[in-house]
Amino acid sequence: MDVAELIHSMAVKARAAAGEMRKLSTAQKNALLLAIADRLEADKAVIVAANAEDVAAAKANGLSPAMVDRLTLTDSRFKSMVDGVRYVAELPDPVGEAIWTRERPSGITITKTREPFGVVAVVFESRPNVFVDTAALCLKTGNAIILRGGKEAIRSNTALAKSVSDALGSSSITHRSSLSQAVQLVEVLDHAAVTEMVRAVGLIDVAIPRGGERLIRAMCEAALIPVLKHYKGVCHVYVDDKADLTMALSILDNAKVQRPSACNAAECLLVHEKLAPLFLPMVRAWAEGRKVTLHETDQDWEREFLGLELNVGVVADYRAAIAHINRHASHHSDCIVTADADRAAEFLRDVDSACVYHNVSTRFTDGAEFGMGAEIGISTDKLHARGPMGLEELTTYKYTVTGDGVIRS
Repeated sequence: MDVAELIHSMAVKARAAAGEMRKLSTAQKNALLLAIADRLEADKAVIVAANAEDVAAAKANGLSPAMVDRLTLTDSRFKSMVDGVRYVAELPDPVGEAIWTRERPSGITITKTREPFGVVAVVFESRPNVFVDTAALCLKTGNAIILRGGKEAIRSNTALAKSVSDALGSSSITHRSSLSQAVQLVEVLDHAAVTEMVRAVGLIDVAIPRGGERLIRAMCEAALIPVLKHYKGVCHVYVDDKADLTMALSILDNAKVQRPSACNAAECLLVHEKLAPLFLPMVRAWAEGRKVTLHETDQDWEREFLGLELNVGVVADYRAAIAHINRHASHHSDCIVTADADRAAEFLRDVDSACVYHNVSTRFTDGAEFGMGAEIGISTDKLHARGPMGLEELTTYKYTVTGDGVIRS
């Protein structure tokens, strides 16, 4: 079977599974999620061993420290992954929710309700926990999902896929054979598989990339179906001349250092010109202690480092910072540190990003931190979804119209 035939076959199975998924009750979907969490815990040793092989191979092949970090399933990340599945099971089910109801003079009643997309394709790099996070969210929202991970995580993803498949296959809920195909992993590493996925019109409803800018642009260029994405995370921290400097350094440290490989990590620091003589020496001392390389020249402001590097710029005031961010940022997550409420309000209103922050680290752009459970991705688009995408963002809607023999005059 060639790649095109393989993806078509998987998509057909996913479409059938999606038809059955939409019939499940919230209780049934939650039971599937809890069964998956239990199976992951039972299979932890196998999964961790597979991940260790991937990490060793990644280091031997010279992958960057940022990529190795994303790939590694530490004990805390494994626990968070499993806890995330259980947390999703506890969340309200958006499917079937009435967004609004209107009674019209004609005698009809219209209700706008949430419903599943149907089949979701997710293409991701490095992070194996993405497999479980996205599968949990899709199952909760009645969607079937086809996942394709990067070659660097193939052992980890295969092990995780087996655990999820075993959990689905052993559940009494999935006695209908098509439901067991609700979560599928594409094991073909040829990029042609991705191209076929994003061109599966009528079988796959939406594609969501989780990876680097190169992957995302390639998917968008090839796609014939909708793609929800962000290209990169060039996030800013602007420190105003009315900022608490201890707070500013704490936020900067968290935004840059806690997990520099994440898309919500800060890549650029902007400082008010009046504050620069006092604050920049503090920043340089901090950077030396934290082994962060500072770039303090007029350079490529759109660069995403994904490591311990940081662009630093001086701006005239908060309005200049807003203009700089709107010109150079990736519209992902940007922060102002200031004690001036009016300046903060203007920043939050005028910065055109998915997430804007006042005296808060950009690292909070995350589905779990936003109370969504595990996220399926972060979008900087403006249509359908923006920012962290959780359960509601994995639904579309339909209008149900009822009446008693009403005809239009």
